Amino acid sequence: MGKGHSEERRMDMVMPQDAPVNIGAWSGTPAEAADRVVGIQTKLHRWAVADTGRRFDDLFNLVADPAFMLTAWTRVRNNTGARSAGIDGRVASVIEALPGGIEAFLNDLREQVRSRAFVPLPVRRAMIPKASGKLRALGIPTVADRVVQAALKLVLEPIFEADFSSSSYGFRPGRRAHDAIEDIRMHAHNGYVRVFEGDIHACFDEISHTALLGRVRGRIKDKRIVALVRAFLKAGVLAEDGFVRDTPAGTPQGGILSPLLANIALSVIDEHFDAMWDAQGSTASARWWHRKKGGASYRLVRYADDFVVLVHGTDSHLHALRGEVEGVLTTMGLSLSLAKTHAVHIDQGFDFLGFRIQRHTQWGSNRRYVYSYPSQKAMLSVKEKIKALTNRQITDRDPMLVILALNRTTRGWANYFRTGASKRAFRDIDHYLWWRAWRWLRAKHPTRNAQWIKRTYYQDDPWWPSASGWLLDHPARVRIQRHAYRGDQIPTPWSA
Repeated sequence: MGKGHSEERRMDMVMPQDAPVNIGAWSGTPAEAADRVVGIQTKLHRWAVADTGRRFDDLFNLVADPAFMLTAWTRVRNNTGARSAGIDGRVASVIEALPGGIEAFLNDLREQVRSRAFVPLPVRRAMIPKASGKLRALGIPTVADRVVQAALKLVLEPIFEADFSSSSYGFRPGRRAHDAIEDIRMHAHNGYVRVFEGDIHACFDEISHTALLGRVRGRIKDKRIVALVRAFLKAGVLAEDGFVRDTPAGTPQGGILSPLLANIALSVIDEHFDAMWDAQGSTASARWWHRKKGGASYRLVRYADDFVVLVHGTDSHLHALRGEVEGVLTTMGLSLSLAKTHAVHIDQGFDFLGFRIQRHTQWGSNRRYVYSYPSQKAMLSVKEKIKALTNRQITDRDPMLVILALNRTTRGWANYFRTGASKRAFRDIDHYLWWRAWRWLRAKHPTRNAQWIKRTYYQDDPWWPSASGWLLDHPARVRIQRHAYRGDQIPTPWSA
């Protein structure tokens, strides 16, 4: 099968429950359940690709299928969110410890779904900090609701993936933020130099349920599936004040199903710009002729609710986009954030998905290239994390634990940005990290001189500290590796 399938198999192999599980009519391992699920998903995807107008019926039984339920549980259990409880206070490990364990839990849940007695509970609202310092509302469903959502996603995703545009990258299997960045760079290099930066106001809170369910019905004929989706949308939210509030609109962030539903809703933007692209012809020469007659060409790049529209045309074409995009979003109950929506030129640059994307003259020549590198906001964010880990008020921590925490932070950050022109940024972080680590060690040992600290912590490397055999990473040594532009050739987990 595809890459996604092999990843599922590897994930299942490390599960502590990798022993036969008896759920209803299913008796087998999680890996065998995943095999069955991928086989059925592949058929659904193939049928959806072959007939773009097909509406699928009789899908409800798949949601309650034992293999789908077990695979859904596996994904919920292996997710880091398994440690977070919904309003019932139960986490995955608590369910495993109950009499009967996961078999009894899944058998009961499956019967509830099959008999249509299952009713989602309100999600528990938790406020988490954003990079801007503001708070984002996160909805935490119960474990049971997460499992049913995951099973529902396993059924719906391969169908809707057949319709989703190549311009959409967020929360889709096999697609990455780097694909979106390279899409922008490639088109900007080819003349799409005017950029409309769109920011949707409170996207996950304001999506119209009526409009969203209408788009779901465009592919799903099974009324039981639509009713289950609607039940999750209308489940409500338990706020911090202890009161349950209705959810007349939106799809709360935090639910397993929410990203897929958001993509279904926001694909209305993709379809609008795809239609404009197709209307100009299938070749670059046809689009050139369209522009020669005074028109413009547009390329949308969307990652979840963050998107840009690249314009090969004039400033008037660029500024006319605001009203056009507003009109498309209105059909889904959404609107643009006026304060965060901008029109810029690629030479001015803009931030997208943590990267700064801007055209510069190449050093040592007069040629101009579109570069991507860590944004100032991304630089400040990682420095704040390094600063917090090396705060001189927490010098009681074990140096090895501090080094391991720093390595996790800088390694993940550098690996994300290694696809850009990031060497200068990596050297900057390298320098900042060295000084923070040195000052923290001096603060930890205020009665020791510099020579003692060097003898104690700088034995493995004369310039970089180590503790208990763990050396502090060098961000500047991370090798830059460009991400290849893949266009519409990105495979799905169900591609033949």
